Amino acid sequence: MSRVGNRILTIPSGVTLENNQNLVIVKGPKGELKRQFSPLISIKVEDGKITTVRANEEKHTKQLHGTTNSLLAGMLKGVSEGFVKKLLIKGVGYKAALMGDKVEIYAGYSHPYLIQIPSDLKLEIPKPTEMTVSGIDKQKVGEFAAILRKVRKPNVYSGKGIMYEDEVIRRKEGKAASK
Repeated sequence: MSRVGNRILTIPSGVTLENNQNLVIVKGPKGELKRQFSPLISIKVEDGKITTVRANEEKHTKQLHGTTNSLLAGMLKGVSEGFVKKLLIKGVGYKAALMGDKVEIYAGYSHPYLIQIPSDLKLEIPKPTEMTVSGIDKQKVGEFAAILRKVRKPNVYSGKGIMYEDEVIRRKEGKAASK
């Protein structure tokens, strides 16, 4: 029994949802998202509530049930509130700067990294050591934040690198501490 799949979703005010043979189009104040869902899951919209019902009890269908419900919830939240990921840069000389539609990251290499910012995402750099990625698509926001973090992952010995704001880095002792 899928607990996530049986969740009843409420459509927020100012958001419209169109369902045309499992092609769901969600429009809201922040923008519009489209997604084609599997025909094994039927999506029902009644009185501002969304329910997902699976066609059979096969394992694959049960897996799709919770996924479909979760993706719909993400679409509703994205067009009404949006998603935000914050990254922190730690290290001497480590910093980031916007250059038009690209971000330039200095992370201890001999050259700066230039990364193209996707057109549907917004990147803000309030301080040279802080970056904020925001957008309406949860998957794209998380993926771009992961690309930025991958430039210099946090080092467990020194604590330097690019990390998520809420990420906890478990620090390790160096060689000399073991004697």
